[in-house]
Amino acid sequence: MDKLDEIFQLQKQLNERIGVKLDGLSQEEQTTWLLNYTRAMQQELAELVDSVPWKWWAKYQTFDAQNAKVEIVDLFHFLVSAAQVMGLSAQDVYESYLKKNKVNLERQESGYTQKATDDSKHI
Repeated sequence: MDKLDEIFQLQKQLNERIGVKLDGLSQEEQTTWLLNYTRAMQQELAELVDSVPWKWWAKYQTFDAQNAKVEIVDLFHFLVSAAQVMGLSAQDVYESYLKKNKVNLERQESGYTQKATDDSKHI
């Protein structure tokens, strides 16, 4: 088992321990849980931002690298859960990442002068 597989398995166990079963969801349930996890990720992003001295006018702020790392991991927890809501396995995410990475590289090679509407439909 590779590390990403293990993360997906551990996240499934954690979700089930807190009473969230993401297998076999109806479309309505998928919508609810995807929104739940998206909102949770938004909050974690806000907490990540608060780890960085973003108020250029405030001299009291400091960069909290340790907390920034924790917030990134928290984001990853919710991102994995969102992937699981959509029925994606670790292997699915890996394969989709490779395909999307290729698209992004091709966009850079071509100059990416206009928004492509269908270059990611195969992912």
